[in-house]
Amino acid sequence: MSVETSLSYAALILADSEIEISSEKLLALTSAAKVQVDQIWADLYAKALAAQDVKGLLTNISAGGAASGASAAAPAAAAGGEAAAEEEKKEEEAKEESDDDMGFGLFD
Repeated sequence: MSVETSLSYAALILADSEIEISSEKLLALTSAAKVQVDQIWADLYAKALAAQDVKGLLTNISAGGAASGASAAAPAAAAGGEAAAEEEKKEEEAKEESDDDMGFGLFD
């Protein structure tokens, strides 16, 4: 298992248990899993996730995969589920239309 994967799973375990994510706790979990992780990686993950709501990040994953689409969909989802879905469809259609206007085609 890679270092990044191990630290990600450790962070998820801590977030699910509602325990603060710290480098010491990340290292404790990874060492219990018998994965060698350098202190610097644990520090980086702990600092990156300190200001984040890890559970919120997991529940707000969108199928679009684009960062701008995900950030635009999050406030809309808070306003209403149907409105968010309609807005997301409009954004996807706009992206698809803009690609067609470029004049490139498969058989051109």
